[in-house]
Amino acid sequence: MKQKSKLVGLLALSSLVLTACGTSQVTEKSPDLWEKFVYFFAEMIRFLSFNISIGLGIILFTLLIRTVLLPVFQYQMNSTRKMQEAQPLINALKDKYPGRDLESRNRLAEETQRVYQELGVRPLASVMLPLLVQMPVLIALYQALTRVDFLRTGHFLWLNLAEKDPYFILPILAAVFTFLSSWLSSKAMPERTGMTQAMSFVLPIMIFIFALNVASGVALYWVVSNAYQVFQTLILSNPFKIIAEREAKLAAERELEEKKKRAFKKARKKKK
Repeated sequence: MKQKSKLVGLLALSSLVLTACGTSQVTEKSPDLWEKFVYFFAEMIRFLSFNISIGLGIILFTLLIRTVLLPVFQYQMNSTRKMQEAQPLINALKDKYPGRDLESRNRLAEETQRVYQELGVRPLASVMLPLLVQMPVLIALYQALTRVDFLRTGHFLWLNLAEKDPYFILPILAAVFTFLSSWLSSKAMPERTGMTQAMSFVLPIMIFIFALNVASGVALYWVVSNAYQVFQTLILSNPFKIIAEREAKLAAERELEEKKKRAFKKARKKKK
């Protein structure tokens, strides 16, 4: 409960920070330190456009940011995987200590902490650390795309970067890559709840609606970022490989158990 409260507090703080950043135009003369940080991002995007297209700069800068933050994202994915592996054990403990009395709750908390220690799981750190590192960068990138004039102009392929995608291609791609990312992340979970499965569909719908109502430059960033996430998952945390490894481990354990049983039966026959 304390961890949930802290997470809710962090998300509330994040919303407050995002709101406080403002929506006014940012220029090289903006005095605010945060706005200078946002404008630095904008200049990086313009540099990476190579005087060809701001759209190209958005794509390259998004790839650059995602690559720089790769260790953080990977830490988050590994922590999530450990949490997933621990979940069946935690559920078993909840069944073992179903009582609401103080003693049962304390025993459940102690046993849960023991499982986390054995598996190397740090729930709070796995959630808060990646968010604290990612959020300033991702918010600055988003604000650079929405608050700096020269990033909200120009064309890229069929897009006018300052306007919505007229053919809905980017919103569809953003939704598809969001679904794939969510589906791949949850596929290797030993146990999937109804909420987890529902979020695999609800989140892409939310992203689709979001991408429909923003400038195509922002939607382009969202598509590239989520596509990167899909390929990152497939390469570094491939769920199909994780499932195969888990099944191989279970098969080896079953085979070992069978060998023990056969050896026990053989030993009993010899005694007779």
